[in-house]
Amino acid sequence: MPVPPAVPDRTQTLDDVERCLADRLEALGVEWRRDCETEDAVLGATDVPELLTRLVQSGGKRFRPLLCHWGWVAVGGARRPGPTGDSHADLVTLGAALELLHAFALAQDDVMDRSRTRRGQSALHVVAATRHREVAGRDDADRYGDSIAVLAGDLGHAEADAMVADLPRAVRTLWRRTCVELVRGQARDLGEAARGGGEQALRRALEVARAKSGAYTIQRPLELGATVGGASGEALAPLSLYGRLLGEAFALRDDLLGVWGHPEQTGKPVGDDLRLGKSTVVLALAEQRLGGPDARAVARIRRQQHDESDVGGVADAMVREGVRDEVESMVEARTRAAVAALDDDRLTDEGVAGLTEVADQVAWRTW
Repeated sequence: MPVPPAVPDRTQTLDDVERCLADRLEALGVEWRRDCETEDAVLGATDVPELLTRLVQSGGKRFRPLLCHWGWVAVGGARRPGPTGDSHADLVTLGAALELLHAFALAQDDVMDRSRTRRGQSALHVVAATRHREVAGRDDADRYGDSIAVLAGDLGHAEADAMVADLPRAVRTLWRRTCVELVRGQARDLGEAARGGGEQALRRALEVARAKSGAYTIQRPLELGATVGGASGEALAPLSLYGRLLGEAFALRDDLLGVWGHPEQTGKPVGDDLRLGKSTVVLALAEQRLGGPDARAVARIRRQQHDESDVGGVADAMVREGVRDEVESMVEARTRAAVAALDDDRLTDEGVAGLTEVADQVAWRTW
């Protein structure tokens, strides 16, 4: 009997995603420069596609393609052909598209948050504004930088949509939901920064975390990979539950790292989420748990009327009053429940093993 082909492992999938990204970004640059006889007056050769390429290739963990891979493996995707006759090729295309969608989110999120760095390097809007100043550009350098970063993000989103266009209808439907959730989460995040706090702060913070971070990082990539693999609704059910729970754990870990993370590992300044008054579960719990001068410092952070001593003082108070430990317990509980959801005969043993390893990485990550 013929020996069935080996299932591509995660290393092969991620390597193929890198090659796909490189090819798509190179082709995008060629298309951008078609019929151009001169370089950009400010950016020169470092034009918008080049800025997008630098962001995409600046050292991301490729977590979303990894979740796609394990979703595909968990439902036996290697045994089912895709619309092109190669299910794995469709998976790679989807994984690369998710990385471009992620670049869109990063570029525009940094503008909205006024973040100066991303992955330990200058954020795109900072790079463009600096170049504007170097060439003594007219008008406002910061506004120019913001505009260029937004355009780079838009270009990444457009290219991602183009890549998904030839995938099955079920994948495209879930892709659209992912994009809408991501933008909704960002809009809610901005709304909470503008007028957050109050009795519903914790519930709203969890909603923001699920949509902006958890769903598009964990749950939807996992479901998208499984859908490319031809998953039935029954097989998707345990993966969706796992993805929702682990997505929440991922978002809660993000909240912790946003206050107590190490900049050399997160690529962001320590305490940045507090400094920006971001709508996080950590801050919502601080409002409930802290009293006296600490509570007044939290209120100043919410109103964006604080100084650096408030940021450090509230971070210390949250440790002292058990807020950090409470969120750590929430991470652990959701991670355990996510792994328990994988106890399902409809999932492959290899997929369950891979997703169990991913859960451990999510729960205890430092990046």
